[in-house]
Amino acid sequence: MLFLLLFWFSYACNSKVTGRSNRPSDPGFTRDTASWYDASRNRMIPVAIYKPAVQRAASLKPVIINHGYGSNKGGDYLQYSYLAEALAMHGYYVLSIQHELPSDSLMPATGIPQVVRKPFWERGVENIRYAIGQLNKKEPLLDFTKLTLIGHSNGGDMTALFPQKYPGLIAAMITLDNRRMALPRTRNPRVFTLRSSDQPADEGVLPGTAEQQQYGIRIIKLRNTIHNDMDDSGNSHQRKEIIAYVLEFLGTL
Repeated sequence: MLFLLLFWFSYACNSKVTGRSNRPSDPGFTRDTASWYDASRNRMIPVAIYKPAVQRAASLKPVIINHGYGSNKGGDYLQYSYLAEALAMHGYYVLSIQHELPSDSLMPATGIPQVVRKPFWERGVENIRYAIGQLNKKEPLLDFTKLTLIGHSNGGDMTALFPQKYPGLIAAMITLDNRRMALPRTRNPRVFTLRSSDQPADEGVLPGTAEQQQYGIRIIKLRNTIHNDMDDSGNSHQRKEIIAYVLEFLGTL
C-alpha cells in the first residue's frame, strides 16, 4: 500500500503528460505546465505547452491560445485542451496562457466594454508579448514567421488588440467569438474568426463584406455552437468542427 501511495504521489507531481488519440497512427502529444515570471511587471504567468510527441519537421509553427474570461478562478488556460492537443498532434507548438490570477481585480460588469475592459486586454497583450520573448529564448528553432494567436471571447478581444500594440510580430490571428474589440482591417496579420450561433458582436467589431474582400478576412458562422461551448464544454461534433476550421486557416499560412 505504501508503494502504491508513493507511486501515485510521484505521478501526480509530474507536470508532463503524454496523450494519444484512439487512432494508433496518430503521433500523439506532450503537455508541460510552468509558471513564468515577468520581473518587469512583478507578475507570474502560468502556461501550458503542447508539442508533438514526435517532431517531424526541422521547425514547428507556434500557436498561442488565449482563454475567455474566467472571473479569476484560475485554470482557464487548460480549458482548451481539445484544440491544443489536436494542433500539437498536427505538428504545431502550442502555448496556452493563463491571463487571470486570483489576486487580480475582477473585470467590471458595467460601463462601456471598450473602455472599462481595455486595461484587462492590455494586460493580456503584455502577457502575450512576454511569452513570445520567452519562446524566442527557450525555443529558437520555432518558425516565428508563422506565429498565430488564437483567442476565445475576452481572449479574442486581447488577440485583436495585440497587432495594434505590437505590429509585425504575428502572421495570423483566429478569434473564437470575440465580441468587443474590433478586428484589425489588414492583410498582415491574416484575420480569421469563428462566430457562435447565440452571441452577436458589438457594432464595428466585424468587418463588412467589402472589407472582408479587401483584406481577405474570413468570417465563419457556427450554426450549432453557442458562445460558451467553444472551450472544452463543447460536444465532440462542435470540437471537431472548430478544429477543422482552425487547421484549415493555419494551412493557408
